[in-house]
Amino acid sequence: MEDLFAARSQMALSLGFHIIFACIGMVMPFFMATSHYQYLKTGNPLYKDLTKAWSKGVAIFFVTGAVSGTMLSFELGLLWPKFMLHAGPIFGMPFSLEGTAFFIEAIALGFFLYGWGKFKPWFHWFTGVVVGISGLASGILVVAANGWMNSPTGFDFVNGEYLNIDPIQALFNDAWFSQSLHMTLAAFTATGFAVAGIHAYMMLKEKNIEFHRKAFRIALVFGGIAALLQPISGDISAKDIAVRQPAKLAAMEAHFETEKGASLIIGGIPDEEAKEVNYALKIPGALSFLAHGDFESEVIGLDQFPEENHPPVLVTHFAFQIMVGLGMVLMGLGLLFFFSNWKKKEWMKKDWFLRLFALATPLGFIAVEAGWTVTEVGRQPWIIYEILRTEDAVSPIPGIAYSFYLFTAIYVSLALVVTFLLIRQIKAVPSSLKGSGEMSSKSVISNS
Repeated sequence: MEDLFAARSQMALSLGFHIIFACIGMVMPFFMATSHYQYLKTGNPLYKDLTKAWSKGVAIFFVTGAVSGTMLSFELGLLWPKFMLHAGPIFGMPFSLEGTAFFIEAIALGFFLYGWGKFKPWFHWFTGVVVGISGLASGILVVAANGWMNSPTGFDFVNGEYLNIDPIQALFNDAWFSQSLHMTLAAFTATGFAVAGIHAYMMLKEKNIEFHRKAFRIALVFGGIAALLQPISGDISAKDIAVRQPAKLAAMEAHFETEKGASLIIGGIPDEEAKEVNYALKIPGALSFLAHGDFESEVIGLDQFPEENHPPVLVTHFAFQIMVGLGMVLMGLGLLFFFSNWKKKEWMKKDWFLRLFALATPLGFIAVEAGWTVTEVGRQPWIIYEILRTEDAVSPIPGIAYSFYLFTAIYVSLALVVTFLLIRQIKAVPSSLKGSGEMSSKSVISNS
């Protein structure tokens, strides 16, 4: 295996695992705090059980996210030393601040997990809120660092040297807002639908139905709202990329020729040699409108860039189509949930309704993985956009393939352990239901 390919594969593997842990770690504390708030307001012990159950999940993903994130920081230095040599002093600030947010999150999580009966109720609830806010801040700061790679600012690049470094400008680069907004909504969407799907499955199994119904509603309120807002952030991102990274937009849409009134391509198989897209549905002028707000505006194609600077079109295009397609599916499910909650509450007790959401459990995270593929592969061949090429930043030390094999084994083992812990946690019977026997679906429905 070639060293460059091995290094890129190792980073892809690491990011692919870490992004799932990070999304859940960012979002689950808000679910936990919401159920805790409901318990304090209503006194319903089911909400207390739900809060404790979710807090254990938060702890699991906090630990695994910390481990996988630490491994990623080491990989940046080991695999891409030239990148870190130059980039470290420039975008080190968001990583430093992310570390601060991480420590605050760790302290607040400790207070929350062990604060039952030891703190005043509302202060205890507040510590859970701090877990969510600090986790969200941590994620945004990391995304800001990635945004700098897509829109490098805060320095002057003169004769191969990085001069006049301004870390504040690097932190608030041109890409940080659009990427952070899009990633935050994606995290809430993916986690919300995944958690709701698991609880929908448990309701289908007739396990503690009222407990799981409350969890299902909380998760879908967050996930559904985020899914409905996601197209707005997608539009902001598309217009931003059209200006800053036109080659990435061209690869996303398999847009080979610069033209006015450019068509939006849905589906299709790009042929990079023939510079065309086969079997695609085209909407005339729609790409121009999405990119520039005008149906007749010019959209730059890949023909304006040297061949050696073209991103991999096939991978970027497919990943973009998957992300958008699954996002639309989840938006539709979000609308279905809110409509049923408004007009058709009886649907939430129907098997067909629960099966829809159970089947949707992995869709959000597949969309997140596809979105990160668009972000990273669409930037190629640059590791720092238009400044440093990926092939020039890779470590000169041979044998990177063995590192890839080792890290693959570690991440697979970590995923298996997390899966085992989560399955055991999901199957756990809430404490308020112990001693009264298993609640049947009939008894719950008759009492609700």
